[in-house]
Amino acid sequence: MRSLAVVGGGVVGLAVAWRAAEQGWSVTIIDPAVGSGASWVAGGMLAPLSEGWPGEDDLLEFGAASLRRWPEFGAGLRAATGVDVFVADRTLTLALDGADAADLRTIADFCGVHGYPMRVLNRAEVRAAESGVSRTVRAGLLAAEEPAVDNRLLVQALRTACEKAGVHIRAESVSTVDELDQDRIVLAAGSASARLWDVPVRPVKGEILRLRRRPGTPPPPRHVIRARVYGRPIYLVPRADGLVVGATQYEAGFDTTVTVAGVRDLIADAEAIWPALGEYELAEAAAGARPSTPDNLPLIGRLTERVVAATGHGRNGILGVPLTVDAVAALLAGDELPEAKAADPRRFTATATPGAGGGNAPISGGNQ
Repeated sequence: MRSLAVVGGGVVGLAVAWRAAEQGWSVTIIDPAVGSGASWVAGGMLAPLSEGWPGEDDLLEFGAASLRRWPEFGAGLRAATGVDVFVADRTLTLALDGADAADLRTIADFCGVHGYPMRVLNRAEVRAAESGVSRTVRAGLLAAEEPAVDNRLLVQALRTACEKAGVHIRAESVSTVDELDQDRIVLAAGSASARLWDVPVRPVKGEILRLRRRPGTPPPPRHVIRARVYGRPIYLVPRADGLVVGATQYEAGFDTTVTVAGVRDLIADAEAIWPALGEYELAEAAAGARPSTPDNLPLIGRLTERVVAATGHGRNGILGVPLTVDAVAALLAGDELPEAKAADPRRFTATATPGAGGGNAPISGGNQ
């Protein structure tokens, strides 16, 4: 039987391992703390259209191609584990002033040109869709095909699916891929990938809040709610017991300390668009290191005949899971997936070589 090592146990690594095991590989995930990285600190939005912007054509098409695969992927995971990971089925982006409203029209026009229609809502239509939004909201952009998932349910379900498929988990760090003796290796170590291989992946810090609904307080929104407040992006993603609010963004290396300023800004900005959340319980504040690349597209492709990259998904790691899984499966079978062509690591001119990113420093995977 062919053997495969997946370095990194975030949602990408878990999903790749599950698919490979289903296809007959003997799979081992190597990660000292599976699912504890950025995958655990995420909103779970599947929103490539709402984040679209002119000039980012490849990023839009990659995200849209993965979004199209999510219904089938989610159904397969539910069949394997009994867990439904979806928590919302639409995304509503809000504008608080005229400039924001103009941006919404720009996004709608850009997506429309690419064949992804979106609807711009006036003030009354926004309140009809979500009565709890602030009265200062001027307009909205409705993405009727952009759902969201519970990231922690997803991590747990993928781990269950892997266990049922016979995937082995080694709770340990890797210093170099040269120490692994499997036939093939998938590098899915998120922000830490550059410590194992010379790839342009860097950590970008993001803080999130988890708010729990208290008895008698208004319910959370039915949609994913997105906006910009004083130029800062904010999102609210419903959960069974409340909301996830995120996310700050800092170039802070691997520092995942939650700051007072980050919490303050998230709460203030979220209240500006959803006033009732001030009555919720602050259940958790956490930070993770998103694995980002210079052009915000992931790295999915061969580094050598033996090593395949599946990393660098930035803030869209959960969105990119189904397409990444299909692309890696094709690569392991000696083929390539056209929809993932833009994510080929060879688009960067630097030659990727083993160990150049961090020598023998131990690596902890799972930061997707």
